[in-house]
Amino acid sequence: MKISEILQTNKLTVSFEIFPPKQDSAYDAVIGCADELVRFDPDFMSVTYGAGGGTSANTVKIAAHIKDRGITSIAHLTCLSSTTSEVHRIIGELKDRNIENILALRGDRPKDPDFVPPGDYRYASDLIRDIREAGDFCVGGACYPEGHPESGHKDRDLDNLKLKVDAGCSFLTTQMFFDNNMLYSFLYRAQCKGINVPVLAGIMPITNGAQLKRTIELSNAYLPPKFLALVDRFGDSPEAMKQAGIAYATEQIIDLITNGVRGIHIYAMNKPDVVQKIVSNISDIIKAAK
Repeated sequence: MKISEILQTNKLTVSFEIFPPKQDSAYDAVIGCADELVRFDPDFMSVTYGAGGGTSANTVKIAAHIKDRGITSIAHLTCLSSTTSEVHRIIGELKDRNIENILALRGDRPKDPDFVPPGDYRYASDLIRDIREAGDFCVGGACYPEGHPESGHKDRDLDNLKLKVDAGCSFLTTQMFFDNNMLYSFLYRAQCKGINVPVLAGIMPITNGAQLKRTIELSNAYLPPKFLALVDRFGDSPEAMKQAGIAYATEQIIDLITNGVRGIHIYAMNKPDVVQKIVSNISDIIKAAK
C-alpha cells in the first residue's frame, strides 16, 4: 500500500524507523528488531540507507521482510554518492520486491576529505524526479524544522523544500527536534510557501549521553532548557536517563497529537523496548486520535 493512501485515510499515523546492520553478521538481530516492532502495529515502517549506499542491499531485504509481515514499508534511497545506474539498480530491486514507497534523500557527505561525488545528482529533488519517472512509487522527502545545516537561511531551505514537493514528493518527514514550537513555526512557514503535503513529526527518544552527542552532530537541533536540565540531572545514570528520555519523547508526542499533528514518526534506533514503552504510554491517546 502507498503511504500517501494511508495518510489520506487515517486521522493519525504512528510509524517507526530502523537502520540496517553495517555488518552482515548482525542482519538476523536487525530482523529480530523489525519483528518486535511489527508487533506494535505501526501504520508503516521505514528502513534507512547507509552513507555511500553501504547497506543498500540490506535496506531492500529488510523493507521486503517488513512488507511480508503485513506492514507497509518504505525504503530510504540516497543519491549524493551514487551514479544514475546505481540508483536505477536499487529502484529495479524495489520494483521486483513490490516495494511501493521510497524516501528520497540527498544523503550526508562521507567523512573522507578526498570524497568527490559522481555528480549525477546534486539535490534530492533530482532524485525524486528520477524515481517518479522510473515507476509508480509514492515518494517521500525529508525536511528540517530548524533549517538544513548547509542551507544558511531558513527561507532558502524552504525554497529548496518546495522544489522537492514540486518534483513529486507526496509527504515529508522531519529531522529530529526537541522543542515542539520549532515544528509549529516550521509548519506555518511551510504553508506560507505553498508546501501543503502531509508532514510527519520525527521524534528521537534520547536514552543515553553518547546518543545525544551524536544527535547534536547530525542535526544541530535546538535543545530547550527543560531538556538540558534533564540530561544534566540524569545523564550519568544510564537507567534513569533512559526512563527520562522515554518520558520526554512521550510528552512531546502527546503535545503534538493534542495540537493536531497527524503523523508521528519514531526514530526507533533499533531499540524495540524503548518504542514499546512509548507506545504503551500513549496507547489510549492513539486510539482516541484515530
